[in-house]
Amino acid sequence: MHRRSRGVNIGLLLLLSQIFQVGINNVPPVTLATLALNIWFFLNPLKPLLSSCLSVEKCYYQKDWQRLLLSPLHHADDWHLYFNMVSMLWKGIHLERRLGSRWFAYIIVTFSLLTGVVYLFLEFALAEFLNEPDFKRNCAVGFSGVLFALKVLNNHCCPGGFVNVLGFPVSNRFACWVELLAIHFISPGTSFAGHLAGILVGLMYTHGPLKKIMELCTGIFPSNIDYPGQQYYFNSSGYSGYQDYYPYGGRGAYEDVPRNYDTYTAGLSEEEQLERALRASLLDQGNLVKWKREKEKIRRRELRRNQQKQPLSELTCC
Repeated sequence: MHRRSRGVNIGLLLLLSQIFQVGINNVPPVTLATLALNIWFFLNPLKPLLSSCLSVEKCYYQKDWQRLLLSPLHHADDWHLYFNMVSMLWKGIHLERRLGSRWFAYIIVTFSLLTGVVYLFLEFALAEFLNEPDFKRNCAVGFSGVLFALKVLNNHCCPGGFVNVLGFPVSNRFACWVELLAIHFISPGTSFAGHLAGILVGLMYTHGPLKKIMELCTGIFPSNIDYPGQQYYFNSSGYSGYQDYYPYGGRGAYEDVPRNYDTYTAGLSEEEQLERALRASLLDQGNLVKWKREKEKIRRRELRRNQQKQPLSELTCC
């Protein structure tokens, strides 16, 4: 467990810079509230980290169930907060606009609680199966598990895309699993079981009964996540700072994508922004040329049709 560093929280300053670059008005309300809540608890924690982290020993055996609520909202340090909340920023912008604010809020609350429950189950199962009691004392804190669940949901909404992991393109179908292993080997101090719990919760929603159960529990939140064929571009970072790149892919994908560049510019390097602008410019120029050609064909076709219909007495000779 890392202790928070004293002094200037550079990670927090960078996070605020990212939010203001995007523009507070461009961040959907539930996403903005989630960011604000995590920042608030980082600056004003209800309890110390050792009293808010989640473990089988503390939560199950000692019946300290409030840790299920506290653990996702507390972070080990400002960099932990930064990477998680930047990831939440981009996932929230995309998913909340797609699902609606009320349903997205429902998902955040459900995923937060259920990820903790699945994490406890995994740690308990590992301890019993491997006969290692230390797994029951592993204490996890942070929003990473929820982010992995949201990543599964987002990849389900945008099939056919690719994720850039350590410079290698990975299909959306396997992106979460590859990132799970990559983060574990690069940063062994992260919670493998916590991230795995998030993936399992996401799969329970996209391919299991969780979504139907949520819909049965309430009939006032519309859920509409099935938009086949659409792909989006956004930039996000996990705990270790990976960037997710969903390129436009497939025939007709450009026309289906709403290009709101002002919302998705923050976080991109100048080279990435330039490349994206050039690509969009070439696309627009190509569409403009096609449109002019089609318009000219239609004009000529109409002219010939009118000439054929014109009476002989009205025709002029030169």
